[in-house]
Amino acid sequence: MAAFTRETLGAIDELMMELIALQEKKVLDLANKIHPGLSSEDIRNPHDFPDLIADSVWNFEDGILSGFKSAHMALRAKIAESL
Repeated sequence: MAAFTRETLGAIDELMMELIALQEKKVLDLANKIHPGLSSEDIRNPHDFPDLIADSVWNFEDGILSGFKSAHMALRAKIAESL
């Protein structure tokens, strides 16, 4: 694997944070279309809202968010290894 500079790794980290923030907004906006008034804290426990669990599009977008967060943690682990 090629070595990356600290600046490159920092830019990748920032990009991942931006992607996560955008996807969090998308998931929350979609949740509020399905069940108005939900907060970002509420959607961390979707099993409390059966209408969210029943919505396949919301579940798909929430899964994308989980994937972004997992990839971000893996990248941060690599960054920590390289420092």
